Amino acid sequence: MATRAQVDELLAKMAEERAQLIRVAESLSPEDALRVPVDATGEEQWTALEQLAHLCEMERTYDAWVRAALREENPDLSKVPWQTVPIPVEDANRYRVADLLHQLELERRYTLGLIDGMRLEDFDRVATSPMFGTLTVLQWLRSFYRHDRQHTAQIQGRQSDYRPQFLGQEPNQRRMRLELVARRQAGGS
Repeated sequence: MATRAQVDELLAKMAEERAQLIRVAESLSPEDALRVPVDATGEEQWTALEQLAHLCEMERTYDAWVRAALREENPDLSKVPWQTVPIPVEDANRYRVADLLHQLELERRYTLGLIDGMRLEDFDRVATSPMFGTLTVLQWLRSFYRHDRQHTAQIQGRQSDYRPQFLGQEPNQRRMRLELVARRQAGGS
């Protein structure tokens, strides 16, 4: 069973990695926030603003996955709708870093409230994703700080020491996003 020490460690790492992300984002000039790496692929091609918007979406989506695991026994997370946020990735470049950091702060407040309302045994509940397999709620929550670390590195233009453990090949989220926007503009779903 999850321990109080593990939850405290989770919260400390979430705070530490988010603080580092904020420091890096706040240090960007407006031009740097819009810079597109030319030799990258996938989400590493996103601007810093798009990276921050992606983190907002993923925080809200991870929260939805955790809520699903708290509601039912080992839910199939592919059936949980993708969560939308006020500033989606495709609109991020029209905003300032401060706007996206404010959104991240609001998302994190919700996440911390969710965690605060959980019992220790809730951290042991599981949920299954086609991309990541079956993980406990504690493992899903650890994704928050690991994901922050990954995108902090990408914003800095360096390779992250953390790489998600996908079942199979990592999806090209940038391409998937472009295809989704094209379908929306064409009137599809």
